[in-house]
Amino acid sequence: MLRIGVDVGGTNTDGVLIDVTRLHEPSRGVLAHYKAPTTTDVSKGIEEAVREVLRLASVSPTEVASVSIGTTAFINAVLEADARRLAKVAVIRLSSVFTKQCPPFIDFPRPLRILTEGHVGYVDGGFEIDGREIRPINEAQIVEQCAIVKEKGLKNVSTFNIVVLTGIFSSLDNDGKQEIAAKAIIERELGPSVNVVASREVGQVGLLERENASILNASILTFAQRTIRGFQNAMRTLELTCPLFLTQNDGTLTTAASAARLPIRTFASGPTNSMRGAAFLAGLDDRTRGSSEVEKGKSTIVVDVGGTTSDVGVLLPSGFPRQAASYIEVGGVRTNFAMADVQSIALGGGSVVHAAEDGKVSVGPESVGYNLTRDARVFGGNVLTTTDIIVASGRAELGDKALVSDVSADTVAQGVQRIKKLLENIIDKMKTSPEDITVLLVGGGSIISPDELAGVKEIIRPPFFGVANAVGAAMAKVAGEIDTIEILAGRDIHTVVEAIKKQAIAKAIAAGADPATVKIVEVTNLPVQYVTNQATRIIVKAAGDLAAQAVASVDGAEFVLVDVSESNEGEKSLTNEAEATEGSGIGEAPIDIDTYKPTILPDRAWKLTELDIEWIAEGCAVVGTGGGGSSYPPFLMSRAALRAGKEILVADPNDVPEEQLFVRVGFMGSPSVGMERLQGGDELPSASRALMQYIGATEFAGFIAEEIGGGNGVQPMIVAAKTGKTVLDCDLMGRAYPNMYQTIPGAYDLPNSLTPCAISDGMGSTIVLPSARNLKAVEDILRAVATEMGSKAGVAGYPMSRKNCSDYGVPHSVSQAWRLGRAIALCRKHNDLKGIPRALLGLQNGACLFVGKIVDVRREVRKGFTWGEVTIAPLLEEEEEDGGSPGGALGGTTLPVKPDDRLVIPFQNENLYAYILSATGEKTIHTTVPDLITVLDSQNGAALGTPEYRYGLRVTVMAFAGHPLWTTTEGLACGGPEAFGLDIEFKTIGAYRDPVSVVKEFASA
Repeated sequence: MLRIGVDVGGTNTDGVLIDVTRLHEPSRGVLAHYKAPTTTDVSKGIEEAVREVLRLASVSPTEVASVSIGTTAFINAVLEADARRLAKVAVIRLSSVFTKQCPPFIDFPRPLRILTEGHVGYVDGGFEIDGREIRPINEAQIVEQCAIVKEKGLKNVSTFNIVVLTGIFSSLDNDGKQEIAAKAIIERELGPSVNVVASREVGQVGLLERENASILNASILTFAQRTIRGFQNAMRTLELTCPLFLTQNDGTLTTAASAARLPIRTFASGPTNSMRGAAFLAGLDDRTRGSSEVEKGKSTIVVDVGGTTSDVGVLLPSGFPRQAASYIEVGGVRTNFAMADVQSIALGGGSVVHAAEDGKVSVGPESVGYNLTRDARVFGGNVLTTTDIIVASGRAELGDKALVSDVSADTVAQGVQRIKKLLENIIDKMKTSPEDITVLLVGGGSIISPDELAGVKEIIRPPFFGVANAVGAAMAKVAGEIDTIEILAGRDIHTVVEAIKKQAIAKAIAAGADPATVKIVEVTNLPVQYVTNQATRIIVKAAGDLAAQAVASVDGAEFVLVDVSESNEGEKSLTNEAEATEGSGIGEAPIDIDTYKPTILPDRAWKLTELDIEWIAEGCAVVGTGGGGSSYPPFLMSRAALRAGKEILVADPNDVPEEQLFVRVGFMGSPSVGMERLQGGDELPSASRALMQYIGATEFAGFIAEEIGGGNGVQPMIVAAKTGKTVLDCDLMGRAYPNMYQTIPGAYDLPNSLTPCAISDGMGSTIVLPSARNLKAVEDILRAVATEMGSKAGVAGYPMSRKNCSDYGVPHSVSQAWRLGRAIALCRKHNDLKGIPRALLGLQNGACLFVGKIVDVRREVRKGFTWGEVTIAPLLEEEEEDGGSPGGALGGTTLPVKPDDRLVIPFQNENLYAYILSATGEKTIHTTVPDLITVLDSQNGAALGTPEYRYGLRVTVMAFAGHPLWTTTEGLACGGPEAFGLDIEFKTIGAYRDPVSVVKEFASA
């Protein structure tokens, strides 16, 4: 059986012809390969590549069993925000009363939002995390939304209607009760031409990100259909009658018709094709792996060196690429569809080599790219490139070596060393353990790589490495994946997983996999935090070879798509609309953050802007010490409130009368639920109203955060915007803690420190807890109630006077979060990431404890909390990207460390303490709770949550002094080491410094 694989790159379109009956031969069945220039009309380049491999192999088109294509055409339409290729989309959420504070398109860049937002509607529906329906779908509501869509005339350039359906926890709906049922209603109401995208078919758990991916998918549907029709026309021109497949992001195949329905699944197939092709050519695929690293359960790194960049990915023992983190940005939009974890660096065969006057040599980031044969020195050009350096070193024969004879030996040696260091650094970042690893080297620019790299035990350059991407397309597998949440209370996990495995295998076979070759390649169990019913997210993937009978069964109905003709008039109207936004006031003028001053009103109220909220959210993440939940969704909600015309005012405690009352607010529940069941807006107001009614109070001044750390630090701003109240520049922790009784009022047993309180789900269920036998009982009771309410609920605590807030809280903690966020933003703007520790320590006493990379992470979920520890090793001098370390700029605040020392941070949701572990096993504790220990990503300065810790991340560990109320006997009993069952003494990092009020500083500015 003959297969053709094609991969469309930015410069070249690679084609390869493989005989799958000759895979055992040294050639791995490759009969012919060819590189054609990528054309504006990608179909032309594909046509040339396929024609040439057929000619070179003297093969008749009738002998070809299948053609598989990998392309970046669809993602480019999004990245370029091309009005000619994007259409408006209607979004209908099955969410009942929830999610309204975080509406669709909320985090789209404005130009892209203008091009794609057509209609937003909300109807009943959605599921709780345990599979219960929040509400059944309401057909009348869906019909009403269809009428609105029809009236608005949302039509893309080929007169197709486009609708996206997003339901809360729709991935749990295996019976098709909601999204699938609603899809049938919409198709009935809007007719056969409608394109309806159900989000459960597109993305994973995470409503906003899954919806974003679905919107992007929907917006390019017509363009995708037109493009794939072009592919089919090219095949007809070549007299190919075999089925057409497209490669997906995870390295598997999909039919042309399926790709036309879900083009987003093909967005990033290029790097995946390279990884799969490299493994196949090196003999590491399932058929021939023998004693290879794959069979031994080892991961393999693939380095694809092109003309401008090097793409590096990890091939798992399953033979499939390691998937990227939960969230991926595409065109500035956060999405969560499956994509390979690929890191790129500016290093390729055309990278420019710079020799400075002081003799120092650097490489890139500029590149001559596809002009290598014109501009490189060895080809008669005048630009010194990495290819010139390698030729001058004698390690490759290319062009005319005499043309680089004048390049000094020192320049060559430094250039080779810099190339080596760049590759070693990116490989180390991608490794999953400190062990040496096997590297597969492919790509046309791979000649610049040295034969030996630190941390690499073997470098394999497989045959036909220059067309590994096309080989990967030709030999892609067929997969089936089940991603669901199961309640394991009273059930055997092995029985549950085995049943899901059978579903995944059946799904793969239904997609065209050969039953004889299908096997399970991935099983992942992810226990959900803060729930008592053992809810666990389970992901199972099965894969197998494309079955011959599946190829034969792809008939003409599947092969031929609807005739989608271009409508220049429609395209022009979209272009005009995009152009009309220029200079129209849509979008704010860029803000100079160096000179920015917050707005302080005459009455000394701080009126927040979008920039203020962005900085506050960033600062809340820093003081979250690894926990507190993501501050990103609350930031979006606060920003949306401002854009809707609401005001958010912050009051300095010193300006507020002592007797004025402030209600304590925050959310209780699982972060996993917060990813799906975004708040509707009435949870905290409902809890507040019920509480105030119970205690007989009618007036209160505003809201205060229970904890400033993480997402709960931003929640008072959202509810204040909705109710017209004020936010007090204060909180009751000064950080984040895992238990709600771990507040300063709770530590000092302040009357009404936790009760009475109220909890509400925002859709009619509200409970007031008048009292409890002790503080821990409040936590246990409310946690059980929150679980019944879907594992997320708004909590309002007994209102405190401004005096008690100041005496038993952390005044000006909102100001401090703002300053922390501003400090990070300024360092980013000035490309001074290494200055971030110094900037933060200018705001609070502490130390930069450690600069290094994560070399080990251990975690487990016990009693609803994530326990574990992270181990960090110091960076070696050669691992530092441009010499020096963040600590070096701090004037001695970084702890003295030896090369063999390790920093270890145990955590229970939040970081608990930090100690140095020496090579001899000596343990030196440097700081503990209640002081704040924060791990920053050294690459961007962002604070990392404990779920984000992973091997290879370059991190900077900061410690800040905790509020002195936490360091007393009462404070330590509640929030110190003993509160977490640790038999260690509290050790502080320094004396606490009172934050400076933003109002005080800028009121007279």
